Formats: sequence, C-alpha cells, structure tokens
Amino acid sequence: MNDYLLLRLEAPLMSFGGVVIDNHGVEMPFPPPSMITGLLANALGYRRQDFDKHQRLQERLSLVVRCDRPGESLRDFQTAELDKSDHGWTTRGEIESRDGGAGTYVGKHIRYRDYHADRSVLLAIWLEPFNEKPSLADLQQALKTPKRPLFLGRKSCLPSTYIDAGSVQAGSPIAALAEVPALEPENARVFEPVPLRDSPEPDDLRIGGLRNWANQVHGGEQRWRSRPWLLAQAS
Repeated sequence: MNDYLLLRLEAPLMSFGGVVIDNHGVEMPFPPPSMITGLLANALGYRRQDFDKHQRLQERLSLVVRCDRPGESLRDFQTAELDKSDHGWTTRGEIESRDGGAGTYVGKHIRYRDYHADRSVLLAIWLEPFNEKPSLADLQQALKTPKRPLFLGRKSCLPSTYIDAGSVQAGSPIAALAEVPALEPENARVFEPVPLRDSPEPDDLRIGGLRNWANQVHGGEQRWRSRPWLLAQAS
C-alpha cells in the first residue's frame, strides 16, 4: 500500500498548455507534470527564482490522471498591448511590476490560446522518495492554506472547487482514483505515463511535459497512454 494525494481540478476554464508554437498556445487533454509542479510550488510559496526547489519537486512527482468530464474546447483570440506602468497580481497584498525599457512594450501581442471549458479531472499524485521534504502532508496543507492564490494553468483560470480531494492509501494509482466515484463513468478516461522503452501504440501521446526550471523551457519527452476508465478499473 502506498500513500497518494488526490487533486480535483475543476473550473469554468482551465489551461493544460502544451508547447507554444509561434503565437498558438495549444492544449493537452490532461495537466502535464510541469503544470502540477508549478501549482504545488505556488501553494508552497516558492519564488520564481527557486529553480532548485521546483526542479527537485518535479523530479520526485508522479501522477496519473482521470478525466471525469470532458467538457468542451474553446479557442480565444487575444490582443493586448501592455505598458511598463501596468501591474499584475501575484501574492496577496503584493503587486507585480514589469522590467525592461519602454521600447520593449511597443506593439500589440496577437495570439491564440486554447482552453478546456467545464472539464473536470481527478489526479492521484505521489512522491519518491516519500520521506523527503516537502511531504505529501506538506502539499496537502499547502493546498488548504496556499501562500498565494492558485490558478489552473493561467491566472484567469480560477478553480471552482477545492483542489485538495483527500489523501488515501491504495495498492496502485488506479485504486487510489477509484476511491472517488467518477462523475461520468462511461465517458471518463485515464491518462498514464508509459516508459519510452515500451512498445508504442498508435494513439500514444508524446509530450514535452517536463520543465527545465532554471532555463524556463520545456523538454524531456514523455509518452502517455489513454484508456477508458471502466477498462482501467477492471484490469
């Protein structure tokens, strides 16, 4: 039996962004490990400059995802022109200022961003080694009382329910997910990482779901496999 922490990600809009191509921010059907690392790091209060802490948390983190409700896909066409004096929010009571000279803000940003609308996913996450800090209990407490406001992929995507869905002991990640009934069992699908050395299947997803936190770029190819929840639960 292993310890797992369950996370419920649900919001009117969520962004499980993949690698940006030109001005197109494409979506993945499930949240990649880098996104969950960032979410947990934000709850813990890690700063953007805490590269080593982010990297170590991502190295220790494993997850399996069950998409309970697929919802719909939405593409947003965005135009924005920011000024050096424009500010953003990050931490409670603090203001995010902008760096760079005035010339770096000249010209509109034109881009497309994809979102998941009304999607609901449940994650089973675990840490290896389990006895290193932060522990699963630390992560659960951070989600209950986060150091900063939490968002699901982008700052505009605020969660509509508690992210912490409880901790369980189970013999496998699938068994851990089964502790929470699926919202739409007949439509639910599971996404699991597959070792690159295993024989590929035609529908396998190859993603860059890991982040080099010091360089702020994605890489580290992973292969993920999807199957119906009812089949995964029965096997």
